[in-house]
Amino acid sequence: MTEQPYDLRKVLEEMKKLPGQYHETDVEIDPDADLAGVYRYIGAGGTVKRPTAEGPTMMFNNVKGFPDSRVLIGLQASRKRVGKILHHDYKTLGQMLNDAVSNPIAPTEVIRAEAPAQEVVHLASDPDFDIRKLLAAPTNTQDDAGPYITMGVVYGHSMDKKQSDVTIHRMVLEDKDTIGMYIMPGGRHIGAFLKEYEEQNKPMPITINIGLDPAITIGATFEPPTTPLGYNELQVAGALRNEPVQVVPGVEVDALGIARSEWIIEAEIMPNQSMQEDINTNSGYAMPEFPGYNGTANPAVNVIKIKAVTHRKDKPIVQTTIGPSEEHVSMAGIPTEASILSLVGRAIPGKVLNVYNAPAGGGKLMTIMQIHKENEADEGIQRQAALLAFSAFKELKTVILVDDDVDIFDWNDVMWTINTRFQADRDIMVLEGMRNHPLDPSELPDYDPARIRVRGMSSKLVLDGTVPYDMRDKFKRAAFKEIADWKKYLD
Repeated sequence: MTEQPYDLRKVLEEMKKLPGQYHETDVEIDPDADLAGVYRYIGAGGTVKRPTAEGPTMMFNNVKGFPDSRVLIGLQASRKRVGKILHHDYKTLGQMLNDAVSNPIAPTEVIRAEAPAQEVVHLASDPDFDIRKLLAAPTNTQDDAGPYITMGVVYGHSMDKKQSDVTIHRMVLEDKDTIGMYIMPGGRHIGAFLKEYEEQNKPMPITINIGLDPAITIGATFEPPTTPLGYNELQVAGALRNEPVQVVPGVEVDALGIARSEWIIEAEIMPNQSMQEDINTNSGYAMPEFPGYNGTANPAVNVIKIKAVTHRKDKPIVQTTIGPSEEHVSMAGIPTEASILSLVGRAIPGKVLNVYNAPAGGGKLMTIMQIHKENEADEGIQRQAALLAFSAFKELKTVILVDDDVDIFDWNDVMWTINTRFQADRDIMVLEGMRNHPLDPSELPDYDPARIRVRGMSSKLVLDGTVPYDMRDKFKRAAFKEIADWKKYLD
């Protein structure tokens, strides 16, 4: 019997066999704020307002107003679960992704008959077409600008089709055939392609792919300099699962879709057009973002016009996430870890053993770096590693440096370092007047007028908790006896 091709459903079947990793419910849920409100308690984690927890991924089978589909949330809202999905130690996922970038497996194109995502077709020209009634896109809070697609992978290409890329953006359903998409300025390859189309005043064809395995959604979040313009991150996904991603030509637009997704929205980005993100609510808010605050509605998001929607026949899954949840940390943080490891590994090989972009920074704002010093000549190399990370990733705000005997995934161990291997008068570095992420609400000119000239600037911080090499003998941890068969006492 031929093995089932790799996709979200295959991953879920595996998760169902692992205790505590999957839960589904037939209790009716309202996608308007209730669904996210429930999962907030059960498994969101991250920077979500407490109380929250690390819990199972959840499938809601009975979604109010959408009897023919299901909603999945939180598949990647646990780093340990991501490790189980990718069959890899969760502590070294950054290294795994770094290897995947260097050993890509290109997508393979299939025909429509081999693409489950195109089993059912709805055309935007149909008289009863309304994306808001078709797609069970939830709202995270009652203040949201509308229902949001939060786990949709946008797939587009350059005008000459020689380059393609996948990215993830926040996308709000504005009316029956219109989506508002926020493309953050700078760094996103889709934005570079769009500029080509806008210079010719032509719409840019794209697909928005929903219901995907984590290899795709994590791989899609790589950014420059690790994946330069034209590097299609679906190649990373292929390497992570050792099987190429299947793609398929669109039904109505000249763009490729991901053949084994649950849904494909075929659309065009309208050239040189924008609209108010919260035009339907005027709430002033978009949706909760990764720092833990409600994102401000953008006055000028890109206008996306839908041409068709295709999906699977059998209860297609709408995959969603809570903006500040641990899921964002997995998607944004692990690729950034890989990128930092790649960069510092080339510049100062063997000195940075591991990197963790912790939930406290939403996967983007903070990293913990595990440093190995071999001799006196390595003193100071740890701070150079921090500067290298800042130089490449402008969204990084805080770096904590620790020695190689510290578990960077254990906050108590990290804070123990700051309390016993750190003096504030000598081990703090502050870098003023640098660029950072505009979603950090402390980065406003009225917060620090002397140093923040425009929104999105920041003073960056390095906490150096590494022991001076010539004093290492004074900082040896208490040595306990090594017991090889300790697990037998738990039997």
